Amino acid sequence: MAKLDENSNLSWGRTGEATWAHVMGVLFVVTSTPVLVFYFFIAINHYQGRAQDPLLNIFLGKETFWEFMSKMPAVTWDAVHIAAIWFAFQVVLNLLPDFLHIVIRNYKGGIQYGAVTPAGNILPYNINGLQAWLISNVLFLVNGFYLKLFSPTIIVDNFGGLLWVAAITGNLVAVLAYFKALIAPNHAKDCKFTGSILYDIVMGVEMNPRIGKMFDFKLFLNGRPGIAAWTVINMSYAWKQYELYGHVTNSMLLVNYLHALYVVDFFWNEAWYLHTIDICHDHFGWYYGFGDLAWLPWMYTLQGHFLVYNPNQLDWAFALFVFLLGSASYLMFRSVNAQKDSFKQSEGSCLIWGKKEKAVFIPAEYVTSSGDRKQSKLLVSGWWGMARHMNYTADLIGALCYGLACGSFEFVPHFYFFYLFTLLVHRCLRDEDRCRAKYGKAWEKYTSKVKYRLIPYVF
Repeated sequence: MAKLDENSNLSWGRTGEATWAHVMGVLFVVTSTPVLVFYFFIAINHYQGRAQDPLLNIFLGKETFWEFMSKMPAVTWDAVHIAAIWFAFQVVLNLLPDFLHIVIRNYKGGIQYGAVTPAGNILPYNINGLQAWLISNVLFLVNGFYLKLFSPTIIVDNFGGLLWVAAITGNLVAVLAYFKALIAPNHAKDCKFTGSILYDIVMGVEMNPRIGKMFDFKLFLNGRPGIAAWTVINMSYAWKQYELYGHVTNSMLLVNYLHALYVVDFFWNEAWYLHTIDICHDHFGWYYGFGDLAWLPWMYTLQGHFLVYNPNQLDWAFALFVFLLGSASYLMFRSVNAQKDSFKQSEGSCLIWGKKEKAVFIPAEYVTSSGDRKQSKLLVSGWWGMARHMNYTADLIGALCYGLACGSFEFVPHFYFFYLFTLLVHRCLRDEDRCRAKYGKAWEKYTSKVKYRLIPYVF
């Protein structure tokens, strides 16, 4: 681990204070999100995916609240065993050295370093997510088609119990992370306490809690076991659809394809992920413990779950349209990030969209916590001249395609789009607050040039 004390910026990371509004906000999140997870599970399994029906039935007196609650899933030992085996397997895979970067050109695996933390630390990471994903998914397929050691519908068949295990484990992880920050933090200067225990448990105190020098909780839970399971869960849905109806619909195949694009891209660019807001600014707490173990694997795969009990064979012209739009959104996402990466690596001396002129930028200056003045550049051409967060715009188009792939007007398959829109707008505001404080007048000049945050000519 290296240290850059002279260039540290202790104002980086999340807020160091918690107002009553912050506390009420996290209280709402910590109570509402578990309710939503189980509510959608019940809506899909007992109401054909119509999210409005349970509330309407209770309001109209067609069923009581307790009749609705009787549909809650139960915790089972089978679910505990499945979750424990999967979690332990992902821990083992996470500890293995990465071999893919040796055989695949342009893949950044193996030991990579993150950005400078608030206290000036530069931490090493064992980047092997793509390898772990390949092993996990290939083994699941081999078992489903050949070995048949367990049913490939095992996830769907134990879904309710797995939800309970994930929710309980996520809460436990958050509490343990808080006490670890109190008793044995890895990097005490990177911790931020607010004085509100609730806020600190939910939003986290430690930025990079670890076991030893290399096992990083934040990176592990972000990618494994949740995102590595994403495509496994989707394949389990497809198998269940085949078991129930004797065929797999093109809508299910389309959802599997679109989600796989995102997952594979995440692991291919896992080293790049070390420099995102998640790793560089967020602290590790309930937001990641519950979010990565319970929210992400189940709520991000709602489309496949919906299609298990609402199979839909799309018109092939519409299916092709969604396929092309979803693929284009991914290519756009890659292009947007490639422009920013090229701009950073060349320090502004790069071409945009193959044009002869170089990238246009606004010079900016900021002051570190030690009083040093640093120079930076704010890109205002290419994708980044259209809106300040065009990478998020591409993400939203992809999320829209997830819902469209189901061919339904029900809310459940489209929930992810509305959730992601809310999340990304919040991230836009958080990121811009930091940049405004960091760059001052240069940021004002930048926003006068690039007027839109997320959607060109709209917002």
